[in-house]
Amino acid sequence: MADRLRLAWPTKNKAYAEGRPLEDYIQPTVSGRVESGLFGCVRTEGWQFHEALDLKSVERDRRGEPTDEVFAVMGGVVRHVSDHPGKSSYGRYIVIEHVDAALPVSTLYAHLASIASGVRPGSKIEIGTSIGVMGRSAGSQALPKARAHLHFEIGLRLTDKFQSWYGWKEFGSKNDHDLWNGMNLVGVDPKAFYDAFRDQRVDTFLEFWQSKSAAVTVRIATRSIPDFIRRYPALRSPPMPLFGLAGWDVDFDEFGVPIAWRPLLAEAVQGYKGSELRIIATDEELLGGVKCKDLVKTYRGKQIPDDDLQTNLQLLFGLHR
Repeated sequence: MADRLRLAWPTKNKAYAEGRPLEDYIQPTVSGRVESGLFGCVRTEGWQFHEALDLKSVERDRRGEPTDEVFAVMGGVVRHVSDHPGKSSYGRYIVIEHVDAALPVSTLYAHLASIASGVRPGSKIEIGTSIGVMGRSAGSQALPKARAHLHFEIGLRLTDKFQSWYGWKEFGSKNDHDLWNGMNLVGVDPKAFYDAFRDQRVDTFLEFWQSKSAAVTVRIATRSIPDFIRRYPALRSPPMPLFGLAGWDVDFDEFGVPIAWRPLLAEAVQGYKGSELRIIATDEELLGGVKCKDLVKTYRGKQIPDDDLQTNLQLLFGLHR
């Protein structure tokens, strides 16, 4: 237990810790369905993905505005602060990287009303530090008061070359958030992690990542080592070969998050052309339960990456084509 994380909840609301119903700490969308504030295929009858927990406000001022403080769930380093609500659908948001964790995950806190003084990129933050106040900022149009909440994500960043990919895609708008643009962040279910941690099934984020099942396995022929796996080497097994790296097998979960990497020697990719990639395994049961992500499709009788998986592969391996 010496290596067990020190972990906090991001608000003062004790409902989760006390095992109370979802309604006591999750903020639903306008649908009123409490499940719509959870992670996963929870919106638009399962067709829309939500990459966070939406945590409801339990403290209000006389005008009905939330006053709940937001706290860092672990110690770490502030990597990004966006104090301009009109520049992102996240509104005001903060990203903290927890570099001392077994797997250096990032946590994201969005829709803030304000950001605490002293919270700036490069700042070291202790667990439980107040980093801002819950709010309803969300791009050009604020959320209604009744649905003010904290949007809370846990994830990894896909690439340190995000701007190159972003420019290649020609979105027609400036990337105001550097590496910490939401398109460069992939997450896992915060509640599933907190549940596993509370029940002592895992002690670290790494153990949680390693407990996930592969929905898709992709094999790619390349001699390159993506910056993702340099940054998160704990997801790689076995160790890197001293010579002769020729490719990778990468496992993705049902939402397209890369969860395990295996380096390959030449015999594994014999017959591959250039940086060819192939889907070599799928879990149809896992994939069938997810309507909101397009990971695999069939073309001319062969499984190939669909749009969401293709995007993540582009970011991970620089496949700008």
